[in-house]
Amino acid sequence: MQKIIRSGDFTADRAWGALPVASMNGITTRLHWTDQPYRWHVNDGEEVFVVLDGTVEMRYREDGTEKSALLRAGDIFFASAGCEHVAHPQGEARILVIEKEGSV
Repeated sequence: MQKIIRSGDFTADRAWGALPVASMNGITTRLHWTDQPYRWHVNDGEEVFVVLDGTVEMRYREDGTEKSALLRAGDIFFASAGCEHVAHPQGEARILVIEKEGSV
């Protein structure tokens, strides 16, 4: 089976609403739409965060210091296990998230 998803057409009825794309060997891939920040969190494992549309300020803590990076369409943020982070979209954004199944 194949699937074609037009990410630019995807919206959700709430911030961080998700469209499941795939689940493979305990790893999930979801397309998210949001216009609101998430919350500070730490995933159970690694996370790949790909901005498909829009701009997102990714804030993260490294050695007790808060840092940030501005991510635009095409940019990728990799959070290793234990990396505390929070995404702050600047307006609407569509994000592809690949992570361990059941992660927050």
